[in-house]
Amino acid sequence: MDVKPAQRRHRPTTAKARGSRIFTALALSASLLVGACSTSSEEEDFASNDTPAGVLFNEGLALRNEGRLKDARVKFAEVDKLHPYSEYSRKALINLAFINYSLGKFTEAISAAKRFATLYPGNEDTAYALYIIGQSYHKQIPDVQRDQDMTRRALNAYSELVQRYPDSEYAEDARTKIRIAEDQLAGKEMEVGRYYLKRGLQIAAINRFKVVVLKYQTTRHVEEALFRLTESYYSLGVINEAQTAAAVLGHNFPDSRWYKDAYSLLKTGGYSPDEDKGSWISRAFAGINL
Repeated sequence: MDVKPAQRRHRPTTAKARGSRIFTALALSASLLVGACSTSSEEEDFASNDTPAGVLFNEGLALRNEGRLKDARVKFAEVDKLHPYSEYSRKALINLAFINYSLGKFTEAISAAKRFATLYPGNEDTAYALYIIGQSYHKQIPDVQRDQDMTRRALNAYSELVQRYPDSEYAEDARTKIRIAEDQLAGKEMEVGRYYLKRGLQIAAINRFKVVVLKYQTTRHVEEALFRLTESYYSLGVINEAQTAAAVLGHNFPDSRWYKDAYSLLKTGGYSPDEDKGSWISRAFAGINL
Protein backbone atom coordinates (compact mmCIF):
# COMPACT_ATOMS: atom_id res chain seq x y z
CA MET A 1 0.00 0.00 0.00
CA ASP A 2 1.44 3.40 -0.99
CA VAL A 3 2.14 5.93 1.70
CA LYS A 4 0.90 9.44 0.97
CA PRO A 5 3.32 12.33 1.50
CA ALA A 6 1.41 13.55 4.54
CA GLN A 7 1.64 10.11 6.14
CA ARG A 8 5.42 9.63 5.76
CA ARG A 9 7.35 9.53 9.01
CA HIS A 10 10.88 10.90 9.21
CA ARG A 11 13.56 9.67 11.53
CA PRO A 12 14.90 12.35 13.88
CA THR A 13 18.38 13.59 13.06
CA THR A 14 20.98 12.35 15.53
CA ALA A 15 23.64 14.58 17.05
CA LYS A 16 26.32 12.63 15.22
CA ALA A 17 24.61 13.21 11.87
CA ARG A 18 24.21 16.92 12.59
CA GLY A 19 27.89 17.17 13.44
CA SER A 20 28.88 15.43 10.24
CA ARG A 21 26.81 17.81 8.15
CA ILE A 22 28.26 20.88 9.87
CA PHE A 23 31.81 19.59 9.32
CA THR A 24 31.14 18.95 5.61
CA ALA A 25 29.66 22.42 5.15
CA LEU A 26 32.59 24.08 6.88
CA ALA A 27 35.09 22.10 4.81
CA LEU A 28 33.33 23.03 1.58
CA SER A 29 33.23 26.71 2.53
CA ALA A 30 36.91 26.65 3.39
CA SER A 31 37.87 25.02 0.08
CA LEU A 32 35.84 27.56 -1.89
CA LEU A 33 37.46 30.39 0.06
CA VAL A 34 40.96 29.02 -0.57
CA GLY A 35 40.18 28.53 -4.29
CA ALA A 36 38.86 32.06 -4.61
CA CYS A 37 41.86 33.49 -2.80
CA SER A 38 44.23 31.44 -4.97
CA THR A 39 42.61 32.60 -8.23
CA SER A 40 42.52 36.17 -7.02
CA SER A 41 46.14 35.95 -5.96
CA GLU A 42 47.24 34.60 -9.34
CA GLU A 43 45.35 37.33 -11.18
CA GLU A 44 46.81 40.00 -8.90
CA ASP A 45 50.33 38.63 -9.41
CA PHE A 46 49.88 38.73 -13.16
CA ALA A 47 48.33 42.18 -13.11
CA SER A 48 50.99 43.54 -10.76
CA ASN A 49 53.86 42.18 -12.85
CA ASP A 50 55.64 45.44 -13.63
CA THR A 51 58.69 43.87 -15.26
CA PRO A 52 59.64 46.12 -18.18
CA ALA A 53 58.72 44.86 -21.63
CA GLY A 54 62.35 44.91 -22.74
CA VAL A 55 63.43 42.72 -19.85
CA LEU A 56 60.69 40.16 -20.50
CA PHE A 57 61.45 40.14 -24.21
CA ASN A 58 65.18 39.65 -23.72
CA GLU A 59 64.52 36.84 -21.26
CA GLY A 60 62.30 35.19 -23.85
CA LEU A 61 64.93 35.69 -26.54
CA ALA A 62 67.62 34.11 -24.36
CA LEU A 63 65.38 31.13 -23.62
CA ARG A 64 64.57 30.73 -27.31
CA ASN A 65 68.26 30.75 -28.20
CA GLU A 66 68.88 28.08 -25.57
CA GLY A 67 66.22 25.91 -27.18
CA ARG A 68 63.84 26.26 -24.23
CA LEU A 69 60.93 27.10 -26.47
CA LYS A 70 58.13 26.42 -23.99
CA ASP A 71 59.68 28.76 -21.43
CA ALA A 72 60.35 31.36 -24.10
CA ARG A 73 56.73 31.11 -25.19
CA VAL A 74 55.62 32.10 -21.69
CA LYS A 75 57.84 35.18 -21.67
CA PHE A 76 56.73 36.36 -25.10
CA ALA A 77 53.09 35.79 -24.13
CA GLU A 78 53.62 38.01 -21.08
CA VAL A 79 55.01 40.78 -23.25
CA ASP A 80 52.04 40.44 -25.59
CA LYS A 81 49.51 40.64 -22.75
CA LEU A 82 51.15 43.07 -20.36
CA HIS A 83 52.67 45.49 -22.85
CA PRO A 84 50.39 45.34 -25.92
CA TYR A 85 51.35 48.79 -27.22
CA SER A 86 55.08 48.59 -26.81
CA GLU A 87 57.63 48.04 -29.55
CA TYR A 88 58.50 44.73 -27.89
CA SER A 89 54.92 43.50 -28.28
CA ARG A 90 55.35 43.44 -32.04
CA LYS A 91 58.58 41.46 -31.75
CA ALA A 92 57.07 39.14 -29.16
CA LEU A 93 54.08 38.40 -31.38
CA ILE A 94 56.13 37.24 -34.36
CA ASN A 95 58.25 35.16 -31.99
CA LEU A 96 55.09 33.57 -30.57
CA ALA A 97 54.06 32.63 -34.11
CA PHE A 98 57.45 31.07 -34.77
CA ILE A 99 57.63 29.18 -31.45
CA ASN A 100 54.08 27.83 -31.70
CA TYR A 101 54.86 26.60 -35.21
CA SER A 102 58.09 25.00 -34.00
CA LEU A 103 56.20 23.25 -31.18
CA GLY A 104 53.57 21.91 -33.58
CA LYS A 105 50.88 24.18 -32.16
CA PHE A 106 49.65 25.14 -35.59
CA THR A 107 46.34 26.69 -34.57
CA GLU A 108 48.11 29.02 -32.13
CA ALA A 109 50.81 29.78 -34.70
CA ILE A 110 48.22 30.73 -37.31
CA SER A 111 46.36 32.91 -34.80
CA ALA A 112 49.50 34.81 -33.76
CA ALA A 113 50.72 35.22 -37.35
CA LYS A 114 47.32 36.47 -38.55
CA ARG A 115 47.23 39.00 -35.72
CA PHE A 116 50.69 40.19 -36.68
CA ALA A 117 49.77 40.53 -40.37
CA THR A 118 46.63 42.46 -39.44
CA LEU A 119 48.26 44.79 -36.91
CA TYR A 120 51.47 45.41 -38.88
CA PRO A 121 50.61 45.08 -42.58
CA GLY A 122 53.61 47.13 -43.71
CA ASN A 123 56.19 45.60 -41.43
CA GLU A 124 59.17 43.76 -42.90
CA ASP A 125 58.24 40.64 -40.87
CA THR A 126 54.73 40.43 -42.33
CA ALA A 127 56.01 38.28 -45.20
CA TYR A 128 57.38 35.88 -42.60
CA ALA A 129 54.03 35.88 -40.75
CA LEU A 130 52.25 34.91 -43.96
CA TYR A 131 54.85 32.22 -44.54
CA ILE A 132 54.22 30.78 -41.07
CA ILE A 133 50.48 30.70 -41.82
CA GLY A 134 51.09 28.84 -45.06
CA GLN A 135 53.54 26.44 -43.43
CA SER A 136 51.16 25.73 -40.54
CA TYR A 137 48.39 24.78 -42.97
CA HIS A 138 50.84 22.89 -45.18
CA LYS A 139 51.89 20.69 -42.26
CA GLN A 140 48.24 19.65 -41.85
CA ILE A 141 47.57 18.67 -45.46
CA PRO A 142 45.95 15.20 -45.38
CA ASP A 143 46.16 12.43 -47.96
CA VAL A 144 44.21 12.88 -51.16
CA GLN A 145 41.32 10.68 -49.99
CA ARG A 146 40.31 13.15 -47.30
CA ASP A 147 38.85 16.66 -47.28
CA GLN A 148 41.30 19.19 -48.68
CA ASP A 149 40.32 22.28 -46.70
CA MET A 150 43.81 22.62 -45.22
CA THR A 151 45.32 22.37 -48.70
CA ARG A 152 43.13 25.21 -49.95
CA ARG A 153 44.03 27.33 -46.91
CA ALA A 154 47.73 26.71 -47.47
CA LEU A 155 47.36 27.62 -51.14
CA ASN A 156 45.60 30.89 -50.25
CA ALA A 157 48.25 31.85 -47.69
CA TYR A 158 51.16 31.13 -50.02
CA SER A 159 49.42 32.93 -52.89
CA GLU A 160 48.90 36.03 -50.74
CA LEU A 161 52.57 35.94 -49.75
CA VAL A 162 53.76 35.72 -53.35
CA GLN A 163 51.34 38.42 -54.48
CA ARG A 164 52.22 40.90 -51.74
CA TYR A 165 55.92 40.11 -51.33
CA PRO A 166 57.12 38.58 -54.62
CA ASP A 167 60.76 39.37 -53.88
CA SER A 168 60.88 38.23 -50.25
CA GLU A 169 63.20 35.45 -49.16
CA TYR A 170 60.17 33.22 -48.57
CA ALA A 171 58.56 33.74 -51.98
CA GLU A 172 60.45 31.04 -53.86
CA ASP A 173 59.60 28.32 -51.36
CA ALA A 174 56.02 29.59 -51.32
CA ARG A 175 55.84 29.15 -55.10
CA THR A 176 57.06 25.58 -54.73
CA LYS A 177 54.45 24.90 -52.06
CA ILE A 178 51.77 26.44 -54.30
CA ARG A 179 52.57 23.86 -56.98
CA ILE A 180 52.40 21.09 -54.38
CA ALA A 181 49.04 22.32 -53.10
CA GLU A 182 47.61 22.64 -56.61
CA ASP A 183 48.78 19.13 -57.47
CA GLN A 184 47.07 17.84 -54.33
CA LEU A 185 43.80 19.60 -55.17
CA ALA A 186 43.94 18.35 -58.74
CA GLY A 187 44.53 14.84 -57.45
CA LYS A 188 41.42 15.10 -55.32
CA GLU A 189 39.33 16.20 -58.32
CA MET A 190 40.70 13.27 -60.34
CA GLU A 191 39.89 10.81 -57.59
CA VAL A 192 36.27 11.98 -57.40
CA GLY A 193 36.00 12.12 -61.19
CA ARG A 194 37.20 8.52 -61.55
CA TYR A 195 34.71 7.48 -58.87
CA TYR A 196 31.84 8.96 -60.87
CA LEU A 197 33.11 7.56 -64.15
CA LYS A 198 33.24 4.01 -62.80
CA ARG A 199 29.60 4.33 -61.80
CA GLY A 200 28.49 5.58 -65.21
CA LEU A 201 27.94 9.17 -64.05
CA GLN A 202 29.74 10.75 -66.98
CA ILE A 203 28.40 14.29 -66.59
CA ALA A 204 29.47 14.45 -62.95
CA ALA A 205 32.85 13.00 -63.92
CA ILE A 206 33.32 15.53 -66.73
CA ASN A 207 32.68 18.40 -64.30
CA ARG A 208 35.53 17.16 -62.09
CA PHE A 209 37.98 16.64 -64.95
CA LYS A 210 37.02 20.06 -66.28
CA VAL A 211 38.18 21.67 -63.02
CA VAL A 212 41.61 20.09 -63.49
CA VAL A 213 41.90 21.40 -67.05
CA LEU A 214 40.72 24.90 -66.15
CA LYS A 215 42.35 25.47 -62.76
CA TYR A 216 45.25 23.03 -62.49
CA GLN A 217 46.54 22.86 -66.03
CA THR A 218 50.20 22.91 -64.97
CA THR A 219 49.91 19.88 -62.68
CA ARG A 220 50.87 16.33 -63.53
CA HIS A 221 47.19 15.33 -63.51
CA VAL A 222 46.16 17.27 -66.61
CA GLU A 223 47.26 14.51 -69.02
CA GLU A 224 45.00 11.95 -67.42
CA ALA A 225 42.22 14.54 -67.14
CA LEU A 226 42.27 15.03 -70.93
CA PHE A 227 42.17 11.28 -71.49
CA ARG A 228 39.27 10.91 -69.04
CA LEU A 229 37.44 13.67 -70.90
CA THR A 230 38.01 11.75 -74.13
CA GLU A 231 36.68 8.62 -72.44
CA SER A 232 33.67 10.34 -70.87
CA TYR A 233 32.58 12.26 -73.96
CA TYR A 234 33.07 9.20 -76.15
CA SER A 235 30.85 7.08 -73.90
CA LEU A 236 28.17 9.79 -74.09
CA GLY A 237 28.40 9.90 -77.88
CA VAL A 238 29.70 13.49 -77.89
CA ILE A 239 32.33 12.59 -80.44
CA ASN A 240 33.55 16.08 -81.36
CA GLU A 241 34.51 16.86 -77.74
CA ALA A 242 36.14 13.45 -77.38
CA GLN A 243 38.18 14.10 -80.52
CA THR A 244 39.12 17.57 -79.29
CA ALA A 245 40.26 16.31 -75.88
CA ALA A 246 42.43 13.70 -77.58
CA ALA A 247 43.83 16.20 -80.09
CA VAL A 248 44.75 18.71 -77.36
CA LEU A 249 46.31 15.89 -75.36
CA GLY A 250 48.38 14.79 -78.35
CA HIS A 251 49.45 18.32 -79.22
CA ASN A 252 50.66 19.16 -75.70
CA PHE A 253 51.82 15.72 -74.56
CA PRO A 254 52.64 13.71 -77.69
CA ASP A 255 54.68 11.10 -75.82
CA SER A 256 52.14 10.58 -73.05
CA ARG A 257 50.76 7.10 -72.50
CA TRP A 258 47.40 8.79 -71.94
CA TYR A 259 47.50 10.10 -75.52
CA LYS A 260 48.18 6.61 -76.83
CA ASP A 261 45.18 5.33 -74.86
CA ALA A 262 42.97 8.16 -76.14
CA TYR A 263 44.06 7.56 -79.73
CA SER A 264 43.34 3.82 -79.43
CA LEU A 265 39.92 4.48 -77.90
CA LEU A 266 38.85 6.72 -80.78
CA LYS A 267 40.16 4.24 -83.32
CA THR A 268 37.81 1.56 -81.98
CA GLY A 269 34.93 3.65 -83.34
CA GLY A 270 36.70 4.67 -86.55
CA TYR A 271 37.55 8.17 -85.31
CA SER A 272 40.79 10.07 -84.84
CA PRO A 273 41.84 13.09 -82.80
CA ASP A 274 40.50 16.28 -84.36
CA GLU A 275 40.52 19.61 -82.56
CA ASP A 276 37.46 21.84 -82.57
CA LYS A 277 38.78 25.37 -81.99
CA GLY A 278 35.43 26.40 -80.55
CA SER A 279 35.50 23.75 -77.84
CA TRP A 280 35.97 24.85 -74.24
CA ILE A 281 38.96 22.48 -74.11
CA SER A 282 40.74 24.24 -76.97
CA ARG A 283 39.92 27.65 -75.56
CA ALA A 284 41.24 26.66 -72.13
CA PHE A 285 44.61 25.64 -73.58
CA ALA A 286 44.70 28.75 -75.73
CA GLY A 287 44.53 30.84 -72.58
CA ILE A 288 41.02 32.15 -73.28
CA ASN A 289 38.97 32.87 -70.15
CA LEU A 290 35.78 30.85 -70.11
